[in-house]
Amino acid sequence: MLNILGRPQTVCGGVSRRELLQVAGAGLFGMSLPRLLHAEESHSPVAPRAKSVIFLYLFGGPSQLETFDLKPKAPNKIRGPYLPIASRTPDLLISEKLEQCAAISDKFAVVRTLSHSFNDHSGGGHYVQTGKRWHIPIGAGFNATPQDWPSIGSVVEYLSQHKQHQFSQPRTREEGLPNYVVVPNSLGKIQTHSVLLQRPGEYGGWLGRGYDPITTSVDKKDAKDNPYYRICSDEELTFQIDGLISQDAMTLDRLGGRQSLLAQFDQKLRQRDAQKSLTAYDRFQQRALSLVASEKTRKAMDLRQESDNVRDRYGRHLFGQSTLMARRLVEAGVRYVTVHWDAPDGYGWDSHLNSKDVGDHLMPGFDQTFSALLIDLEERGLLDETLVVCLGEMGRTPLANANWGRDHWSTLFPALVAGAGVRGGIVLGQSDKDAAYALTPPYKPEDFAATIYHALGIDPEIRLPDGQGRPVGLVEDGKPILELFG
Repeated sequence: MLNILGRPQTVCGGVSRRELLQVAGAGLFGMSLPRLLHAEESHSPVAPRAKSVIFLYLFGGPSQLETFDLKPKAPNKIRGPYLPIASRTPDLLISEKLEQCAAISDKFAVVRTLSHSFNDHSGGGHYVQTGKRWHIPIGAGFNATPQDWPSIGSVVEYLSQHKQHQFSQPRTREEGLPNYVVVPNSLGKIQTHSVLLQRPGEYGGWLGRGYDPITTSVDKKDAKDNPYYRICSDEELTFQIDGLISQDAMTLDRLGGRQSLLAQFDQKLRQRDAQKSLTAYDRFQQRALSLVASEKTRKAMDLRQESDNVRDRYGRHLFGQSTLMARRLVEAGVRYVTVHWDAPDGYGWDSHLNSKDVGDHLMPGFDQTFSALLIDLEERGLLDETLVVCLGEMGRTPLANANWGRDHWSTLFPALVAGAGVRGGIVLGQSDKDAAYALTPPYKPEDFAATIYHALGIDPEIRLPDGQGRPVGLVEDGKPILELFG
């Protein structure tokens, strides 16, 4: 968001890289931080499988029992109101509301047993987008803080700017494109009761504001919008860069004037703030201004360039059109795009009250969009180089209420993974008879983060400087889920 805030791994003698770097980080061997990072850079990186990532975040937490872990033999109070249907994946039953996904399940893998103990939307969202537990206890806060762990996308932005890894030379990129974009809004921007949240997990955190995502803005138009399934007109779907005026109104003269005003404001900031904060702000400002100044990149963010047929395939709702925007961005060269399931109430899949909205709006909308994305990427020759990840921050309680609403359940929930060498048509992990607990060792958010880094060619064990300049590891206690890959 543009705002004024801002493989074997051993070395000679058999000592592991991690041990060497830990010693170096402690100040021994006389290694300074620049030399430490140079040591990281000189190590042969993991061979990248993916050039880009599309991270589909179903905020609120889809029910495992209504999507990809159906239990038709469970008691009535648990199994749910929707019938199971067969898919192209052996022994995988999918909800009848996900018919299009069932027809292409050979193109994606299901990780059925994700699990963590942070049973909270904000903390869970931070966990699945960073691979680190949030430092705020459950119930003690809802908003992002500068002490948060950087999102995976922010780490990609950081490493790309510092040109430390192979993926710093991707496919030909349009000039001015950022490496990390969030669409359609920052998570929590659209809320009821005039309460705006800045949910954690998608920002640069202690890496600094200069590595926050470039975030688009699609404002709520009508208070009566369906809170689960938002239909948007082309007039709404401008995908403006948050904090800037509309693309059509951004003439070069006005852009120059805006930059001049920002430069004046920046001059005042220089008199007040520390140089470190200014550097982060300068970096973020330059990224945003270069983005809107580039005609080619502005076209990449213009959905009117797409045919009506393609737009119809994705669905003429906010999630569908935002996912299409993500495809356009990775096609232009953006490395990491997060798509939020955004809705006027800000809660999306948090279906405590009933499953009717889940069945009538959420699942059909997701079914249409996810299947369209995989087919579109494959037809354009992009699926082999684009990792597609889809999950919520939690699942739902196996025991439903009288109206078939389900409450928070982070103990077990599924994720979908496709592209970039992922083996389609497989299921990893086995759950119990009620889809409540994993029978096989569960996968942690740390494992998922390590998997995404691995696919991008980023060694999950590298260390980056935190806010005090101390080297810290990207992922601890997590391993890439290599079974996903062929």
